[in-house]
Amino acid sequence: MTEQRRLITEIIRNTEDHMTAEQIYMLAKEQMPCIAIGTIYRNLGIMERDGEILRITIPNAPDRYDRNVRFHEHLLCSRCGTLEDIWMEGLLEIMNSMTEMQIESYELALHGVCKKCQKSAAAAD
Repeated sequence: MTEQRRLITEIIRNTEDHMTAEQIYMLAKEQMPCIAIGTIYRNLGIMERDGEILRITIPNAPDRYDRNVRFHEHLLCSRCGTLEDIWMEGLLEIMNSMTEMQIESYELALHGVCKKCQKSAAAAD
């Protein structure tokens, strides 16, 4: 494993956030000033391909990266952009029973307004 890949892996593993490639790049640059953004994208692609991380595609926003590769879902705040993991136990089994397909993977993001943004909106009223 290259030094760059080891650093990127460390950054992803040491946070619960779902960071963008740009955020990973900024953190990596603090420790390795000569690292290039292309190196970040290339390694993220390899890590995704190898099943080490998940890439979460968000419409009209940068992709995010998740260290948790087990089946799970996400909550996405449409105001502040916070992305959180949630676990809907049994969902995969329900989807398999409703289709004639053996589901191998899926992406599910529930979009709404998080509690923090709800409180901010209520306080502004």
